[in-house]
Amino acid sequence: MLKLPEEVRPRLKRPLGELFSSTPKAVERVRQLRPAKLIAIGDIVTAELLAAGLKPDIAVVDFKVMRTPAGERVERAIKALKAPIIKVKNPAGTITPELREALEGTKTPLKILVEGEEDLAVLPAVLAAPLGSVVAYGQPGEGMVLVEVTGQKKSEFEALLKFCEPSHPK
Repeated sequence: MLKLPEEVRPRLKRPLGELFSSTPKAVERVRQLRPAKLIAIGDIVTAELLAAGLKPDIAVVDFKVMRTPAGERVERAIKALKAPIIKVKNPAGTITPELREALEGTKTPLKILVEGEEDLAVLPAVLAAPLGSVVAYGQPGEGMVLVEVTGQKKSEFEALLKFCEPSHPK
């Protein structure tokens, strides 16, 4: 299990890709890109993409928004997504091997239901995604971030992962 040290967290508060303040603009960009795979991290992002008619290949959700219940509309949208479900444990501020393995699986569509937090899932998602994919996640209070998966982005995310420290569950 990898844990993100407190002093590194501010680096991840900044968008790691292109920030869109409006969902329609983000959706338009995804449609232009025609990604190899579309990976949605977070309940709101997943529900918004689905509402716009985009079906993520992988959705990483926990039925929470900012650590409170996601709400009926969001939960209903996610549950309506027809895809096998893999349940993983992933405490806040960590990346567990089971989360990484679920993201590295080749079967899509897939819903990854996280018990804990999906706050750092963007890191292993970008690393596991094929080139030409898009990873979408929410930037609290600002909008949706789209990360276009390129060789350079994978290198940047590998470097970020190196800041994480091995940790053992209590």
